[in-house]
Amino acid sequence: MMRQYELVERVQRYKPDVNEALLNKAYVYAMQKHGHQRRASGDPYFSHPLEVAAILTDMHLDEATIAVALLHDTIEDTTATRAEIDELFGPDIGKLVEGLTKLKRLDLVSKKAHQAENLRKLLLAISDDVRVLLVKLADRLHNMRTLGHVPEHKRLRIAEETMDIYAPLAGRMGMQDMREELEELAFRHINPEAFRAVTERLAEFCERNEGVIKAIEDALSHLFVEHQIKAEVKSRQKKPWSVFRKMETKALSFEQLSDIFGFRVLVDTVEDCYRALGVIHSTWSMVPGRFKDYISTPKQNDYRSIHTTIVGPSRQRVELQIRTFEMHRIAEYGVAAHSIYKDMGGKLSGAEHKISRDTNAYAWLRQTIEALSEGDTPEDFLENTKLELFQDQVFCFTPKGRLIALPRGATPIDFAYAVHTDVGDTCVGAKVNGRIMPLMTELKNGDEVEIIRSKAQVPPAAWESVVVTGKARAAIRRATRNAIRKQYSGLGARILERAFERADKSFSRDALKPVLHRLGRQDVEDVLAAVGRGELSSQDVVRAVFPDYKDERVTQQPKQQQREEGWFNLRNAAGMLFQIPGRSSRRAKRSKDEPTKERKEAGQGALPIRGVSGDLPVRFAPEGAVPGDRIVGILHPGSGITIYPIQSPALTAFDDQPERWIDVRWDIDEHMKERFPVRVSVTAINEPGSLAEIAQAIASNDANIHTLSMERTAPDFTEMLFDLEVWDLKHLNRLLSQIKEIGCVSDAHRVNG
Repeated sequence: MMRQYELVERVQRYKPDVNEALLNKAYVYAMQKHGHQRRASGDPYFSHPLEVAAILTDMHLDEATIAVALLHDTIEDTTATRAEIDELFGPDIGKLVEGLTKLKRLDLVSKKAHQAENLRKLLLAISDDVRVLLVKLADRLHNMRTLGHVPEHKRLRIAEETMDIYAPLAGRMGMQDMREELEELAFRHINPEAFRAVTERLAEFCERNEGVIKAIEDALSHLFVEHQIKAEVKSRQKKPWSVFRKMETKALSFEQLSDIFGFRVLVDTVEDCYRALGVIHSTWSMVPGRFKDYISTPKQNDYRSIHTTIVGPSRQRVELQIRTFEMHRIAEYGVAAHSIYKDMGGKLSGAEHKISRDTNAYAWLRQTIEALSEGDTPEDFLENTKLELFQDQVFCFTPKGRLIALPRGATPIDFAYAVHTDVGDTCVGAKVNGRIMPLMTELKNGDEVEIIRSKAQVPPAAWESVVVTGKARAAIRRATRNAIRKQYSGLGARILERAFERADKSFSRDALKPVLHRLGRQDVEDVLAAVGRGELSSQDVVRAVFPDYKDERVTQQPKQQQREEGWFNLRNAAGMLFQIPGRSSRRAKRSKDEPTKERKEAGQGALPIRGVSGDLPVRFAPEGAVPGDRIVGILHPGSGITIYPIQSPALTAFDDQPERWIDVRWDIDEHMKERFPVRVSVTAINEPGSLAEIAQAIASNDANIHTLSMERTAPDFTEMLFDLEVWDLKHLNRLLSQIKEIGCVSDAHRVNG
């Protein structure tokens, strides 16, 4: 176990003016608090925070972060309190230690909502101070190094958790070394057989090609000396997990891999990077399509480097990375390489000790944090965050030259939402490199994308299955919810207008504001939407606004009389506009002139129906309905509106629930041809060819058979039940007439429920 003075010396190597008093105090305090606690391995528990601190010294972090590493388990596992740590080490360190305590466990295998909430907390804590992430990752790395001592039933959960969240998160923050080690340690436990096989093959390959690797290193070094470029050449070997993943995703054998080993060229300046590239390409041939310049267009995690593949010595493919020493440091340590150190006499100074926020990694984090405030469910947030953590990137441009980084497989829709949510919501088309392209087009590196917008656009719900970014998916889901809520709100307003009218009261939205607390809703739109969805009864709203109101109409009139009055209004309505069944009998007794005005008013409140298309939650009853039918809508709480033909016997079940009856009308666009459902019963002679004759008649009349069921009702006859799709009532009647004329048909009629 590392001694107290050894820890101080490790920090002094990169920070000579280290605050020794802070480190010594944290070391002693943590050791005393953990006392005789033991880890699963049998080692003293204090060895764990000490190893976490050691990992962070390798990343050259300041003494405040090292102190937090020493203290990170004290509140969770000892008698230490936040107040005590604030008093001894200051509120900033106390805040970090408490933040790490709340993030103790991310359970990915079970309790998904709980785990998603913890991920939210983690990202929120990181956005406040990224040192939380650095300590958390170091903590996880040491736990993974000692995972063999954990009970076997827990190992797989912890390894999967590491592979799913911590490793890609380290990569997103640019900490490539830590990501690779976490992936390798997790791979060892998730798939031990594959890990063992790949590791053995890698060892054999490197031993067999040791001479080739040395020859390439020497050839590159000699080339740079010859052209007076100060450069350091290092070989590197692909990690087991990277090898296995590439073999899996691209269906390659080990022998087919061409990038098992590669080389890094480290130089002093950006100019030297391009000089070295020129020398290499002028000496050896470049492999087409294998060149990427991440210096001019850095990755989202601040990674900068030039990647190229050449046909080098011995005609072998050689993968090269060319970067400056500073770029290499950022590539290894990521956000940790952006640390700012200032000696404040042993005191923390907030922003001066935090990681610089002017990084692409922080830009991604800010976008992710924005999603937290958008109201997604925890599960949605987890899905979207994991989706973005795992994606490779493509780089596209706006017409003004702004660079937009997107996951591989992204579409112009993803691009639009990456620019701004409003741009995505109003997107109706896109030009890619000056040409109008489908919105489903997969974008490629270097594409210039121009979004065509319309204020009348509402994002279709189907877009959610097309996009690949979490931001776009969340925004589309939110827009869909808002559109549906708006429709329910409008429906609720119509229901309440009629409910207030039946009570001889005047309805207004302002009347609902004083009683929101009684109805348990935050605003008027919530009340209207709840009524539209059937979650809140219209009568409850009337009684909330008018506490003395009593609905005596339903108890005074027989149900059959209510239904007859309702049907009277329906029969006398003009065109295809309908009144709500169960209205007061006063309407039926008015003069002939009065119904005309009444019908006109009723038409303004009717709900237009266009089949079953669109986002409106509308469906037809099993027996169907076609244009030309008199129809009525019945509200079903939580599932929308069902349209019935007025002659349907099923409507008797709703006689005593007038608030559920909705005025509806057909509103058919003549230019948009659409068939509608109807159920037909045909009784035919039970003989070969009878079904074929009936099907032929249906097809020749331009109708469509959706489903068919057959039931033998007598030895000589069979009853067939057809669910058809027809244009309208005239079409249906013409079809029934022709079916009846078929010689084998005994009867054909429409089924009304």
